[in-house]
Amino acid sequence: MSVSPLAYLWAAPASLLGLALAATLVFGRGRARRHSGVLEVAGGLPGWLLARNLPFSGPVAAITLGHVVLADSSAALEATRRHERVHVAQFERWGPLFLLAYPFASLLAWLRGGHPYLDNVFEIEARGERRASKLQGS
Repeated sequence: MSVSPLAYLWAAPASLLGLALAATLVFGRGRARRHSGVLEVAGGLPGWLLARNLPFSGPVAAITLGHVVLADSSAALEATRRHERVHVAQFERWGPLFLLAYPFASLLAWLRGGHPYLDNVFEIEARGERRASKLQGS
């Protein structure tokens, strides 16, 4: 998958937040590697934080900030890769606005009586991508 340099630039503000969290690997045991144009970070302080309860969702295996995916473990990176790549694509479309659009979508879901995480339109899109991949046999 080839990504335009403009997509990296448009998502850069969020990627910088992800890089700042990734830099905390120095303080913990974790690892980082590049996979298909995305920096994947497993373990360390980001992993420890993800294993804690996040508002509205509880513990999560991974989170995406621009072109940076932070996960609690290498296994979580593997298990969530397709899902998180949908979020990378969302950051490429929305750029820094995604940092506001995602929580707004959670608030909207909650105000409609839904779950802020499960009924967030961005999460629905990411889960739909995973199901479509399974249906296609990949």
